[in-house]
Amino acid sequence: MGGRRARPAVVEQLGSWGYRPAAAVLNAVEEVTTLLVEAAVADGGTTVSVHLSDQDGQACILALSHYSGLTTSLDETGQDVLHSITAHPPVTGCGTDTGPDGRRIWAVLTL
Repeated sequence: MGGRRARPAVVEQLGSWGYRPAAAVLNAVEEVTTLLVEAAVADGGTTVSVHLSDQDGQACILALSHYSGLTTSLDETGQDVLHSITAHPPVTGCGTDTGPDGRRIWAVLTL
């Protein structure tokens, strides 16, 4: 499951905005998108949405679990996901928080 539809949609949208990243960056975008979606799916909600924004040659990819009732603390698995995300060189930042609409987990990548 992990981002099969989200990965190509993110890449397509970046292309429509005029971004033509190198193959290594494109690969990182796809892998990070998968990690974000898998983390949101793991929360147990029935819906996950992916949001994308860009500014100054960077993209922010955000996955939202839409699952309320989560604790605000980040467990060991959540920490592992953030470490996996930051292992990709184009990633300049990532994070997560929890609100009434579910967990948001995001990454910012230099394109």
